[in-house]
Amino acid sequence: MIQLRTILNVADNSGAKKLRVILVHGGSRKRFGYLGDLVTGSVFEASPNAQVKKGEMVKAVVVRTRKEHGRPDGSYIRFDDNAAVILENVAAKEPKASRVFGPIAREIKNLGYNKIASLAPEVL
Repeated sequence: MIQLRTILNVADNSGAKKLRVILVHGGSRKRFGYLGDLVTGSVFEASPNAQVKKGEMVKAVVVRTRKEHGRPDGSYIRFDDNAAVILENVAAKEPKASRVFGPIAREIKNLGYNKIASLAPEVL
């Protein structure tokens, strides 16, 4: 469950290391974010000479959550951390970076983030 002020790891090479969530998109009553949800966040920690700077506002998609996610076949998927990938163009669902680190859930590809799924080393 991702909510206001959650610190997410950034799972790409955009230069950001951590992201603090300031909004979960999806309406005024949307309190928690899960796999595949769009969030707006502030870069909390970044490496020097990065594409994104500390304090910059970015939009990202959640690709891993510690909260388990049920699938239609009855199985569950759960990850060791909460992570997101920063987006360049939200409408086209294009990532800002050229690499994605760590596994991502199959639900990300099903939501239309095909570029992120193709860059990821493993889709679970």
